Amino acid sequence: MQFVWTEPFRKDFRRLPGTVLKRMTKALERYAASPGHPSLGVKKLEGTRLIWEMRITRNHRLTFEKTQDALLLRRIGTHDILRQP
Repeated sequence: MQFVWTEPFRKDFRRLPGTVLKRMTKALERYAASPGHPSLGVKKLEGTRLIWEMRITRNHRLTFEKTQDALLLRRIGTHDILRQP
C-alpha cells in the first residue's frame, strides 16, 4: 500500500514529538496489514463523504482519503485537526 503525503500533512508532521511519529509509523504499518484492526479506530469523519480518521495515540489522530491504490494522508495531530481535516 502506498501512502501519499499532502502538504498540510507534511507541515503537521514536522511539529510532532518523536514518540508520536513512532506510533504513526506503527499505525500505518498495521493499517496496511489489517485496515480493520480495532486498535486503529478507523471511522469515517462525521459530516464528510470521503475523509476518514485513524487513532495514533489517545490524543492524536490522522485523517486520510482512500484511493484505488493509496491512502492520501491529509492531517495529523491532536483532536483539533478534526475541525479542518
